[in-house]
Amino acid sequence: MIAVPSPLTLEAFLTLPIIEDSPAWEFIDGEPIQKPMPGGKHSRLQARLTAAINTAALGTAISTHEALPELRCTVADRSMVPNIAVIAQDRIPVDQNGDIASSGITFAPDWLIEILSPDQNQTRVTRKILYCLRHGSQMGWLIDPDERVVLVYRPDRLPDELAGDEVLPTIDAVPLDLTAAQLFEWLKVGATR
Repeated sequence: MIAVPSPLTLEAFLTLPIIEDSPAWEFIDGEPIQKPMPGGKHSRLQARLTAAINTAALGTAISTHEALPELRCTVADRSMVPNIAVIAQDRIPVDQNGDIASSGITFAPDWLIEILSPDQNQTRVTRKILYCLRHGSQMGWLIDPDERVVLVYRPDRLPDELAGDEVLPTIDAVPLDLTAAQLFEWLKVGATR
């Protein structure tokens, strides 16, 4: 375990050299918390879903959004690292060369996706999604690979629980046609779609 000074401000947290270690550290409610190490199911779903979202979003005539894995999102008094952050391309910060900045973003992503790892606290992940929704996110997914269910959170309604052949809703800018069953089929070794 790494010793982190306490008490800690968000500004001091963001200067710590360990926060980008793998797995990344987050700052929630004044407390630094290291994310759990992802397992095989988590890694597979994160990789395939990021690729599928980018294929759908970037394959449109006017691509407007991009899915980025493990992007630091510092919002108000928290610094979080969603498994996948989907953001509008015109909001992606750039450096002086026009390259994507290495600092992450300072706003809530348009859509964030969290994939539960075996030892991860579901309440903590749900709170992260709700926090982002209160700060401008349009949608959040909580994927539970063991239960084979996706909880979809939106700011204007109760969460939806989707499984089987139900089509997973997305933000309007990402025309992804994917069912919960197709998503979880990616867990099979050798599955391509």
